[in-house]
Amino acid sequence: MTPTAVKYQMADGVVLRGDAYGAPDGPPVLLLHGGGQTRHAWGGAATALANAGFYAVAIDQRGHGDSDWAPGNDYAITDFATDMRTVGESFATPPASVGASLGGLATLLGCGEADDPAAIARAVVLVDITPTVERAGVERIVNFMQERMIEGFANLDEVADYVAAYLPDRPRPKSTAGLEKNLRQRDGRWYWHWDPGFMTDIDARMDDRDPERLKAATRRLSMPALLVRGGKSDLVTPETAQEFVDLAPKGQFVDVGGAGHMVAGDKNDVFIDAVMGFLDESGGPA
Repeated sequence: MTPTAVKYQMADGVVLRGDAYGAPDGPPVLLLHGGGQTRHAWGGAATALANAGFYAVAIDQRGHGDSDWAPGNDYAITDFATDMRTVGESFATPPASVGASLGGLATLLGCGEADDPAAIARAVVLVDITPTVERAGVERIVNFMQERMIEGFANLDEVADYVAAYLPDRPRPKSTAGLEKNLRQRDGRWYWHWDPGFMTDIDARMDDRDPERLKAATRRLSMPALLVRGGKSDLVTPETAQEFVDLAPKGQFVDVGGAGHMVAGDKNDVFIDAVMGFLDESGGPA
């Protein structure tokens, strides 16, 4: 399926770019990737949603992929939440918002801190992210993103080896062609397709994600809310998943066995089945 290019202008001038799959008159689904990823992380899910009658829009978040880099390194979680709210309000009807990690935090705050959460999203899916997370899991992600951020990679095989070492349970891809969507080539080397400023003062950015603030937002999620946890996640535990369900008025969660933090990439078919069933129950295509 060939997607249609879309873009959205934010109040601070940042332009977000993305891909839309399916007929525009279908129930909209907004797909927000995790930190360091791009909209291409949702390619399989967006295609499956479109084939089921949904209108799936996957955007590059600010500082990522083909979207603009933010002036002044404006990458606080509030900036991402404001972006989510702005895009959500652009649809004719409130979308279901599916967010992985950073995208999930943007969805949680974008909806939970809105005057009327249900006007921003008719349903939310948080992928392996909760108000309370394991710090060690966060540090593992941060270390992975920072280690080769400046020096880059000599070639795509080197990138594939680096990713394989980080994700030892996932088979190393036989072809490196898919990696090109997540990198830029400059001066003969390959660099991650996101603004290094996103990782500036990372400790302050982590402190910005105050669990009490996130819990308060969760309590205001008046719409159906699904947490999809990777069964092998080092970020979200069964206890913090249950905490989310207890906080969200219409919360539920499902474990995807064998998946880590990158749930959709690890077990895409199982992930899509779980999300599709939830969206159908929450007002999917007739």
